[in-house]
Amino acid sequence: MKVVGLQFDLAWENKGANFATVERMLADSPPPAGSLVVLPEMFATGFSMNPSAIAEPPGGETEKFLAGLARRFGVQIVAGVARLGAGDLASNQALAFSTDGALVAAYAKRRLFSPGGEDQHYQPGRQSIAFEAVGCRVAPFVCYDLRFPELFREIAEAQRPELFAVIANFPARRTSHWLRLLAARAIENQAYVIGVNRIGSDPFNDYGGRSVIMDPQGEIMADGGTIEATIGAGLDLASLREYRARLPFLNDLRLT
Repeated sequence: MKVVGLQFDLAWENKGANFATVERMLADSPPPAGSLVVLPEMFATGFSMNPSAIAEPPGGETEKFLAGLARRFGVQIVAGVARLGAGDLASNQALAFSTDGALVAAYAKRRLFSPGGEDQHYQPGRQSIAFEAVGCRVAPFVCYDLRFPELFREIAEAQRPELFAVIANFPARRTSHWLRLLAARAIENQAYVIGVNRIGSDPFNDYGGRSVIMDPQGEIMADGGTIEATIGAGLDLASLREYRARLPFLNDLRLT
């Protein structure tokens, strides 16, 4: 299975500009059919605390764009969207689409970034999820979730994901934390991890990129550095499954 991450500078609250960037990057480096393509948190708007302006109902323009993109390139997609739910309350979500453009999973960020006021504008999710992507079990998470290993352990115990997809707007000044936390999540859960971050700036922070794909030993397989970049790597799922069978650490999880 091939996983691909798109790292770019998000145009602030400008969906059209961000759609155009994603289309250009995929056209410049078309991923193999069936690949899983991962975009940053709130990729279409930036990490905005203005849900009344950016959040969309289910089936909104960003979802339609992602569904069309999946069909056009024959890929699966995980991407971040501010999305409205019951009572028109917004949540910060990671949506997953199949190659035929169907929405197959929606995960709402569970740990909201209170230092930035996210908890004042968005509703938290209640559970972690996993979905099937061409024979690989994938669990999506969003940015600040990365600091809470219990969320990852919970889904690891329940569903044994083989890939964690972490989408983010992670500030440059904490890049060292970003890389260490991604490596820790890979090692402790015996799983591949793709972490896709943005570059550039918004009105509140600077972002350093360093989108990476890590193997189950926490070693970097691909690194986007600090510039616009498309990263990619093939996942050796047979080797991962043999590693888990030989050293069945996950069988000893006791969370409840």
